[in-house]
Order: sequence, then C-alpha cells, then structure tokens
Amino acid sequence: MSELFDAQAPGYDADSFHPLVADTLVDGLSPGPSLLVDVATGTGAAAFASLRLDPAAVLAVDFSPAMIEQAHRKAARLDPGGRISWQVAPAVPLPLDDSSADAVVCASALHFLGAAALADWRRVLRPGGQLAFSISLAQRLHRNGAFGELMPQDLTLPSTADEAAALATDAGFVSATARTVTSHDGDRVREVFAVFAEG
Repeated sequence: MSELFDAQAPGYDADSFHPLVADTLVDGLSPGPSLLVDVATGTGAAAFASLRLDPAAVLAVDFSPAMIEQAHRKAARLDPGGRISWQVAPAVPLPLDDSSADAVVCASALHFLGAAALADWRRVLRPGGQLAFSISLAQRLHRNGAFGELMPQDLTLPSTADEAAALATDAGFVSATARTVTSHDGDRVREVFAVFAEG
C-alpha cells in the first residue's frame, strides 16, 4: 500500500493546499508542547509548521519511505536544530507509550486511517492534550480508484462542521470545534474541515 504514496512523493510539495491545511491546524494549538506528534506526516508540512509553537520535540510518522526521505531532505533547511524525529512506521498504532504526547496533528489523512486512529490518539495523548486534524467533506471526497479502495468503511465523512466536530466527541474527546478550510485554484474548489479538541 505504501507504494501508492511513495509514487506521489516527488510532486507532493507542489500542492499548495497541504501547507494551508497544516498551517491552519498548527495555528489552532497552544505553544510549548513537550512532544507534538504529526501523524501521516507526508513530506512534513505540519511537522515543520509546528516548530513555530516551540515544542521540545516533534515526532513525524509516515508509512511511506519516499515521503519521509523527502521530508528529511527539507529538514536541513527548515529544522536546523533537529527537533523533528522522522520515523517510517504505521500511523495506527502510533509508536508511542500511553499518555506520552501533548499534541497530535493529522493533516488530510484520517480518511485513510479510519476510526481506529481516533482511539489511538486518545491513547497517546496525556489528559488535557490537544488534537488537531482535518477531514474531507463528504461532498468533496469520492471513494473510487486505487486510493478510494484504501479508505476504511468505519468512518463516515462529515457534511457539516458539527458532524466533523462530532467525530472527535464521539471518540471521547472534549471541547471539539470545527471550521472549514477552503482553497480556490481557478475553477477548482478544495475544502476540508479542521477539527480541534482536547483529550
């Protein structure tokens, strides 16, 4: 399965929507986490953005070696202090102990991970830890093609911000809110919900 994502790595950074979503998620978090985890990091947009929160450490996880390799190449310029640790590993379960993270971020990947990811995020977050994730709108994402076949069926894509926030609440998180992130590229409109909650 990782081969499909490996093939996307060379052109992944040409897509300006990924950094927009990553920035939105990070901007909704409080500064100074001891450990922030970027789940399904891709080429590291959210991990690099999180450095402005001044975390003690960042763990960026992705199961695609090619994505992690590309992130590594950028790290010399974008993370000269080496606060980000890059790990090729599955996103579920995360390679972390229970209650060990202060913040979890997941940009544009939950629809590939399914409901098990939400439960795992609760596991790794300390009490009161922060969660920020994006999720595609049901109206915008269609389960077809090779990538569609990878999407678990146990997660219902939301049609409204309230439904998006309910994904977190139903998984046991509190203080969940959601808002729409929209990008216009010519005639193409791209939208996701950005969801914020506490463990």
